[in-house]
Amino acid sequence: MSIAPEQVVAPARDAVLFRSSPARTFAVVSVALIVAYVAVSPIVGWITGDSGDPWWVTALQAVVIGACVAGTYALSARAALPTWVRVSAGGLELAAQDSDPILLDWADIAAVVVRRDGLRTVLEVVPADLDSVHPVQGADHGDPALVDTPRGPAYTADLTQIWPSPGALRRELDRRMRAAGKV
Repeated sequence: MSIAPEQVVAPARDAVLFRSSPARTFAVVSVALIVAYVAVSPIVGWITGDSGDPWWVTALQAVVIGACVAGTYALSARAALPTWVRVSAGGLELAAQDSDPILLDWADIAAVVVRRDGLRTVLEVVPADLDSVHPVQGADHGDPALVDTPRGPAYTADLTQIWPSPGALRRELDRRMRAAGKV
């Protein structure tokens, strides 16, 4: 298990925390599946010949199937890995998919990109120099994943389950990068 953000002292008082939320993922996926099941059921019933079940049976089936599939997804190996990003005047802290947290000062960040990759939202943080990356504490799991991008090596994090939202994180990052003179 990686270090929780509560176990790490924030680099500044104005820190804003974004963290993965399996409960939010469960709610969103289950509602989407319930709506899809209820919307498609009349079409399937018409094609296969209506079984004559009352409407509440279809609704109950939708809730059971939505809850089971969403629960499985929310607790799956990839979804259960904790991710958190903390943004403050002191820099950007990142612990992605069960990695050890790292800290980058704003001056040490060359670029920050929040982009879509299929159904996922991905954060890419390109450090100006890999030697400027500071481990926050501990060294059990290693740094977040590094990928090669056109801008250079970047730390990545899956933001699909992040709360408040990837959009709110993007706005906060834009504000901090502008304040640091990086935009």
